[in-house]
Amino acid sequence: MASSSKRVSTLRSALHASADGRRFSLHPEDEHSSSAHQNLRSDPAHRVHAGLDTSRVSTGVIWVTEQAAKHGYADEPQKWANLGQGAPEVGDDIEGCFPRPTSIPVTLQGQEYGPVVGIKPLRAAVAKLYNEHYRQGKESQYTWENVCIVPGGRAGLIRIAAVLGNAYLGFFIPDYTAYSEMLSLFRNFVAIPTPLSSADGYHIHADKVADELARGTTVILTSNPRNPTGHALDPDELSLIQDICRDRATLIFDEFYAGYNYNSGCDGSTISAASNVIDVDKDDVILVDGLTKRFRLPGWRVAWIVGPKPFIQALGSSGSYLDGGTNVPFQEAAVEMLDPPKVREEMKALQRHFKMKRDYVLKRLREIGFNQGDQEIPDSTFYIWLDLTTLDPPLPKDSAIDLSNGLSFLDALLKERTIVVPGIFFDLNPSKRRDLFDSPCHHFVRISYGPKMSVLKMGLDGIERAVKRARGETVQDDRATQEESEARSPQSPIQSEKGAGHGEHSH
Repeated sequence: MASSSKRVSTLRSALHASADGRRFSLHPEDEHSSSAHQNLRSDPAHRVHAGLDTSRVSTGVIWVTEQAAKHGYADEPQKWANLGQGAPEVGDDIEGCFPRPTSIPVTLQGQEYGPVVGIKPLRAAVAKLYNEHYRQGKESQYTWENVCIVPGGRAGLIRIAAVLGNAYLGFFIPDYTAYSEMLSLFRNFVAIPTPLSSADGYHIHADKVADELARGTTVILTSNPRNPTGHALDPDELSLIQDICRDRATLIFDEFYAGYNYNSGCDGSTISAASNVIDVDKDDVILVDGLTKRFRLPGWRVAWIVGPKPFIQALGSSGSYLDGGTNVPFQEAAVEMLDPPKVREEMKALQRHFKMKRDYVLKRLREIGFNQGDQEIPDSTFYIWLDLTTLDPPLPKDSAIDLSNGLSFLDALLKERTIVVPGIFFDLNPSKRRDLFDSPCHHFVRISYGPKMSVLKMGLDGIERAVKRARGETVQDDRATQEESEARSPQSPIQSEKGAGHGEHSH
């Protein structure tokens, strides 16, 4: 009893009381003393309205965009650095990438309703790409019947969720913001989140998957490479996970960042669980990818699902009542893009370019004072999962600006016309479920290096200014000079931005 009392006494001495003395926490910070946190709590998206489920209207990107709009982002987006949106730069500025179409021919077939599972030529092109890149020499090969074309990745994941039977579905956090929102729409399965450890960079290990199977999980959903941490599963561990799950669980891999692979010398090789499938119609492995990320065409909304034929047939049925199918003219235009040698060259150019941008952002963050901490250099995607506690030297205790957590960090950056996504939005809606400071993702932000180099420079300049202000240093704010220069220039702001982008990429 004496030992127990001592432990309780030690724990109690570590607690912090709220201002009114009614609430105790392990954290010295109090939500009620932070305007950034109260701003999140008081948003109309978190209030009750008749006939509206308001819990579904504040995903991370939407939230930060709304906050930026209050500071003028909606009126002059070209003067902002949006490092929050999960989109790659578009256009023909990347050396070695094939030219993007500027117009799309519309055939007579393209004016008709298309098949809900997609047009056969595109389905066949996707199957051929997977066979040549991931299944060379394997007896079992994908055919067009193993492919379903969907209007974007979210639509694909919603179709998949609609056809799952009664099951426990496991997914790992932190992960893609919208997973929990999409999964909660369906009541035929129970979604169970599993938090990963920050101590090893939030990696998914095979023993963690084995634990999920032991507790009865029969469906596992994860992104690979992972959003937001920027890491991919080691090929050997990915193969082991698939071996453990074979005939025990259905594996759903969101592979939208498969092209952003920096582990193989930017040789154009990409990552897919398709490499480890033994039988394409018996292995319960479902893959989701598309033109959005690695082909840099987010506006086309053309994506695909690859898996066993029975799943593909069911996905066609669900699509008939969920979304109706994908735009036919864009499907027709996509067919020639998927020629395997062409894709390999495209991936080489993509990897060289985005690795250069990754290295630039990491270098700037180190110069500002942020170290990587437990999170190693990201080897995939175009995201930095930044641990704000690694700022060195730490801010003065009497600093008027708080940069220790994602919400407060965003609050400071909005004054610098810079947008990032607070880490809590990659957790399970903590604004509804627990104290925000209790979230293991609370002291992180996700920074995207998807935008052009000129935008990245603008954003890192904004982060540097915010840190200097928090340190009490004098900051030379060059925004007024920039605006004066733009006003004198005969070019429009957008034209100036394009020019700056070409200048950066010429290096």
